[in-house]
Amino acid sequence: MSKLLIVDDEVDVREFAANFFRKRQVEVITASSGEEALEITKTYKPKLILLDIKMPGIDGIETLRRLRQIDKETPVIMVTAKEPNEDSACQKCQELGIIDYVHKPLELDELERVVLSILQKV
Repeated sequence: MSKLLIVDDEVDVREFAANFFRKRQVEVITASSGEEALEITKTYKPKLILLDIKMPGIDGIETLRRLRQIDKETPVIMVTAKEPNEDSACQKCQELGIIDYVHKPLELDELERVVLSILQKV
């Protein structure tokens, strides 16, 4: 079973996505902050990380930067409300090696397609 780490400060978004993937036989770990995500990554070594870009405390970009210091290889999908070409933050994420974006509000078809296709490869 694949390990997916979902990082989002919004409980409803985090739990909704977690339950969605658990029903698809994906092992899911959740984190409510960047700090928590970093600790989980050290311990559990997820196969894929779904990371919200806008969070209080350390945001998704800083979390991604620190994740890359721990593990350069783990695929990361950023969750954003903006279109990648509208946002300089998205360019920074690409420089830090993200694999893809999904947009809020989360569309289940897009989320499922992107996440499951990546998990099949890792």
